[in-house]
Amino acid sequence: MTILVTGANGTVSREVLKAVAGSEPVRALVRDASRAPDLDGVEFVVGDLDRPDTLGPAFAGVTKLFLLTPMGAHAPAQSMNALWAARQAGVKHVVRLSAIGAAHDAPTRNGRLHALSDAELQQSGIPWTILRPSNFMQNLFGAVNGGDLYGVFGEGRVGVVDVRDIAAVAAEVLANPEPHAGRIYTPTGPDSLSLHEVAEQIGRELGRPVRYVPQSPEQTHDALRQAGLDEWMAAALTEYRSAYGSGWGDFTNDHVATVVGREPHSLADFIRDHRDRLENPVS
Repeated sequence: MTILVTGANGTVSREVLKAVAGSEPVRALVRDASRAPDLDGVEFVVGDLDRPDTLGPAFAGVTKLFLLTPMGAHAPAQSMNALWAARQAGVKHVVRLSAIGAAHDAPTRNGRLHALSDAELQQSGIPWTILRPSNFMQNLFGAVNGGDLYGVFGEGRVGVVDVRDIAAVAAEVLANPEPHAGRIYTPTGPDSLSLHEVAEQIGRELGRPVRYVPQSPEQTHDALRQAGLDEWMAAALTEYRSAYGSGWGDFTNDHVATVVGREPHSLADFIRDHRDRLENPVS
């Protein structure tokens, strides 16, 4: 019984690897062996989701797959290549990281692209579980600049979730897939928060004032481009700014508690556990 995790250098997959390492054989897919994270109990294998001819050895003997594809225009092709390799290898269950509100009529291109890959998995013949988490608390890393907090919520409220809770849900499903087969979970945190409230909580923990600086969608796009993002990524994140600003992410649920058996981390928990990274963004 071997678990394969794709996107091993990403925020979510790293936490998934930490959560499952040591429970059973775990393998992680990386494009560059020199960039593999140093994690005990994890075998790193080289493969590229853009090159299906490289995936056979990585998928050999794999029974469960955590499938994450990077956000981008080519994500459906990467997911397709991974699913094809999974079918050839006889994988028994796929846990797929999708996106909040993924649907063919989603207000973001990322959500519409994920809907394509979700549908392909659902028709693949492989038992599946899909995770469509809310916005990550970890996206706050680097968002505090001096006494200012920037973000893509506008004046909306969002049920932000700690990535550790997404990983806990994924790990539970991977450990015991059958009860979760055919289920779609949308992990959220316990509270739906505005970035004004987030700034207040961060400032309280850091012991200095922090204020949220709202930006229009146009300002968000310009700031993302100035930060070095390419046009596709800047436009896609700006779509999230418009969607969240309309109240699209203003909800919470009990999915983490139902699957994991405990409440999700609160924002206060997250801030306390990551105080140094919030105070020193480059550390």
